[in-house]
Amino acid sequence: MAIATFGAGCFWCVEAVFLRLTGVNAVRPGYSNGQMKDPTYKDVCTGGTGHAEVIQIDFDETIIPFEVLVEVMLHVHDPTTLNRQGADIGTQYRSGIYYHNESQKEGAQRVLTQIDESSLWPNPIVTEIVAAEEFYPAEDYHHNYFAKNPGNPYCIASVGPKLAKLTNKFPHLLVG
Repeated sequence: MAIATFGAGCFWCVEAVFLRLTGVNAVRPGYSNGQMKDPTYKDVCTGGTGHAEVIQIDFDETIIPFEVLVEVMLHVHDPTTLNRQGADIGTQYRSGIYYHNESQKEGAQRVLTQIDESSLWPNPIVTEIVAAEEFYPAEDYHHNYFAKNPGNPYCIASVGPKLAKLTNKFPHLLVG
């Protein structure tokens, strides 16, 4: 199993997307790339810890390559808004690809450049590509949040459009 770590706004939304991909074995919401040891959701929400809300993905590279995960990530959220996804504002909601090795770094840069040069987004991509630092799992109630709370108004408004983008652009990648 390989590991990928992405920040793309609220981790509830991003987790729901990546759980639907063939070759993805697990998705964990959490916090990474900040200064505080063992941050909590409450800590990270202040914007003062430096952490991003992220998902960490266990995936089978022989089924779904890292570069495909990056492409999905850059399609399902707006990577052109700095420290913001919709109503979620703050550095904790920044767009980031947190690589675990040089191959991931190079692959992320290649895919980001291709998408940035395409007509997908009208503005330049601001997604950071930096080395993954320590990952802190989110509290249990955040795990599988959308599956447990499909009627939550925030989830309906935020997750629904991301899943529609996933289904429209990547139907061949979806589980079953």
